[in-house]
Amino acid sequence: MGALRSRRSVLAVPASNPRFVEKARGLDTDAFFLDLEDAVAPSEKEAARANAVEALNAGGWGDRVRSVRVNDTTTRWAYRDVVAVVEGAGACLDTIVLPKVTAPRDVQWLDILLTQIERATDLPVGRIGIEAQIEDARGLVEVDAIAASSPRLETLVYGPADFMASLNMKSLTVGEQPPGYDTGDAYHHVLMRILTAARAFGLQAIDGPYLQIRDTEAFRRSAARTAALGYDGKWVLHPLQVEGANEAYAPTQEDYDRAELILDAYARATEVDRRGAVMLGEEMLDEASRKMALVVAGKGRAAGLTRTTSFEPGA
Repeated sequence: MGALRSRRSVLAVPASNPRFVEKARGLDTDAFFLDLEDAVAPSEKEAARANAVEALNAGGWGDRVRSVRVNDTTTRWAYRDVVAVVEGAGACLDTIVLPKVTAPRDVQWLDILLTQIERATDLPVGRIGIEAQIEDARGLVEVDAIAASSPRLETLVYGPADFMASLNMKSLTVGEQPPGYDTGDAYHHVLMRILTAARAFGLQAIDGPYLQIRDTEAFRRSAARTAALGYDGKWVLHPLQVEGANEAYAPTQEDYDRAELILDAYARATEVDRRGAVMLGEEMLDEASRKMALVVAGKGRAAGLTRTTSFEPGA
């Protein structure tokens, strides 16, 4: 279920700000979440819940992935966030984003609570997915077990700011290399660890936000790095970041067309000609080529790309 959802751009929307919620409806994002956590002051938590329910029920979100980020399991707000949102707007909700996940028990708690609410309100059991944010050293150490913790789990999301704090990094700029780190990428291990765990258990991997919202070129560089690794998308905090995310996490038209041609050529070779390998132009294709092409073609289809070429046997 989760692997088929397009999440190139995931818009963070403070549920406590009706103006931001209304503006979000008109943005060209693949997904959004109404935030009840870090973007909402403690005094506004309860009102934000009601706003989130109203916004989901009002509709107007098109085919975007509709989510709410609740407060983490150590807070006094978490269970009421889930109960209020799912009882009030469960039919209009696709996933719950659970922040600061440090162990499988966090996801399992949410899974059990969702099941109880779904049964009590006659919602389809298991339809609402879970997105787990990995935001500290403990979460990274447990990331494999977290990724395997629930059939509801759809994504692992990297939370850079809290993660930097948990490592005592000497930096205040989220998304950039820490001062003094002159070689390579200080976050490469973290990003690959999350990505590997996600792929091992059939999940999507989503990069966290870039906080310098008006520096669109820096945002594009940040998105390009994780897109190159294989991440499926990135959180965006401002309309200026949406286009960059949508472009970074989708294949180019040329790559998409090539992927579809590879799939056609390989299918022809194996199903019609009964051969395990085939030439496409100057390239030798085999089963590994097919697997790589499936990834690119899948991302292109999810992004809404359409083919501009067609396969011609023998060409």
